[in-house]
Amino acid sequence: MQTSILKKYYDARLPWYTIYPTVPDFSAAVGARDCEEWLRRLPTDEAVSLYIHVPFCRSICWYCGFPRSSTGRDAPILNYLAVLREEIRLVAAQAPDALPVSDVHFGGGTPTLIAPAEFLALMELLRGRFSFWQPAAVAVEIDPRTFTVEMAETLGAAGVNRASLGVQSFDPVVQKAINRIQSEAETGSAIENLRRNGIDRINFDLIYGLPHQTVQSCVQTAEMAVAMRPDRLAVFGYAHVPSFRKNQRLIEEAALPDTVARAEQAAAMAGTLVAAGYRQIGLDHFALPDDELALAQRTGRLRRNSLGYSADTCKTVIGLGASALGRLGHGYVQNEIATGSYTRHIRAGRLAASKGYHLCNEDRVRAAIIEQLMCDLEADVPSICAGFGFDPVPLLDSAERLPMLAEDGVVDIEIGFIRVRQEHRFLLRAVAAAFDAYLDRSPY
Repeated sequence: MQTSILKKYYDARLPWYTIYPTVPDFSAAVGARDCEEWLRRLPTDEAVSLYIHVPFCRSICWYCGFPRSSTGRDAPILNYLAVLREEIRLVAAQAPDALPVSDVHFGGGTPTLIAPAEFLALMELLRGRFSFWQPAAVAVEIDPRTFTVEMAETLGAAGVNRASLGVQSFDPVVQKAINRIQSEAETGSAIENLRRNGIDRINFDLIYGLPHQTVQSCVQTAEMAVAMRPDRLAVFGYAHVPSFRKNQRLIEEAALPDTVARAEQAAAMAGTLVAAGYRQIGLDHFALPDDELALAQRTGRLRRNSLGYSADTCKTVIGLGASALGRLGHGYVQNEIATGSYTRHIRAGRLAASKGYHLCNEDRVRAAIIEQLMCDLEADVPSICAGFGFDPVPLLDSAERLPMLAEDGVVDIEIGFIRVRQEHRFLLRAVAAAFDAYLDRSPY
């Protein structure tokens, strides 16, 4: 990729477009009452996804950008679970009876800090309040540093069938710089325990753009990951926003790679994973050819939601827990971010949704275009618009950056069909941003 093109278009502050409109566009004008109404109007013949947020870790990684808190005690987790169980009851009471569930994802934080008996009880409650498909896809995020043999056995008994392991980097210098010391042996042991208990669909999260990272260390991390043969990997770019995340202020900014170095690291990791037999999925995911993500890409069913790339085709996501995000057909809702505020709402017998967004038809059109670009690196804008009864001409005219992107060879455009060139895949977010009606429209 030409350095001049990269510097012109790459902006780390651009949204990752896991949803559209993005969370900064949410408003307090949409809240708990809207959430209740949208839950009541859910169709009973369409399966939904559940996302459960557990915002606790034993220690805070300095790069982390997610809502979470550190605790060395189990009491705060137990108190939170009591509130979470009550929220599940409140949500289930508003939703239609026997609402079908096909996908469940436990995120965090570190969900596997939940005690084994408590996790089993939580799964039993979910199965009792909703109608789980057989088999439902149940995924859990794991920190290998705190993962135990007993918890691996519990996950297997609870019906968990996918695990996502945080790895980030195997370079000890980088690990020290981000306050996450995690050996290759710890990661390997977690995988062994998972597979021994029937959980053989394994995801890894890796990160480039971290302090003191180099192309060589990124490649070494990718090679070490490949040796463990996870089914898929997500390779994210570190987003340094210390003004929003106080823990990131502990990271040495002078040790962060610049834009060109970040692109070189991303390309080197992608090359390593593709050479090892993984298929590149969208912007930042990689999957073995027989993984659901690769199959979804080949059959045109790849989706992008608040968790990233997914084979989950549910239109509805119900978010449970502090800060959890949901999509309920008519729009988005997000729970109170602070655990204390979330707890007060639930204990008062009301839902904790504190902000959200009501989608209009144009939002849905733009969201569909952005999602197709992010998933397939191309979008047939007239065809998408026709599906919504929307005129593509004013929409294309409003995408002021498109002609410049085409002139610089980042995209090819033919009668409204947009294709991102493979060599400019790293700039995919910049192309998607051309259709973001709420983004600052200042030129690059």
